[in-house]
Amino acid sequence: MTNELNDHPLDNFSNCHEGIISHLNKFEQITNFVEAATSARKIAEDTIAFFRAAVFDHHAEEERDLFPAVLASAMPGEEQSIVQMMVDGLTAEHREIESQWVRMEPKLLRLAKGHLIEIDGAAVQKLVAQYTAHASMEEREFLPLAEKILGRTDPEMAKLGLALHTRHVVRAARRGLRGS
Repeated sequence: MTNELNDHPLDNFSNCHEGIISHLNKFEQITNFVEAATSARKIAEDTIAFFRAAVFDHHAEEERDLFPAVLASAMPGEEQSIVQMMVDGLTAEHREIESQWVRMEPKLLRLAKGHLIEIDGAAVQKLVAQYTAHASMEEREFLPLAEKILGRTDPEMAKLGLALHTRHVVRAARRGLRGS
């Protein structure tokens, strides 16, 4: 009876090399994963800083300054009812978006500190889609109506309302560019 190890003693070395090379090929990919993790950490860090400063403040300013001014200047009756419905809807969307963020933020804080965490991709997509739809509705429907209403009583007020909104959009864009 012969021992297979003794029949082909060099095969052991060859098999060993195959295993080593296989592991090293996996190891070689580590830089890609480290780069992805570093990028994820940076995105989380930037988004945390951005969201509270830009989104929450923007919502507060709209609710404190813009919405009441438009409501106060709207013509009683149908126009005021439409504005009230829009303001109520936009405000409810603000709370929903902020609520989604508050649920997400603790995990993002951990990610920003370098911890490996699971991110709910569906929740991220929902937040992005909801905010995109919210901003689109404001741009397409509410802001033109606000400009019309505020412009009737005071053209400067219309400019102010739009300037407030534009200032946030420009700031947000600048922050986004710095975060890239």
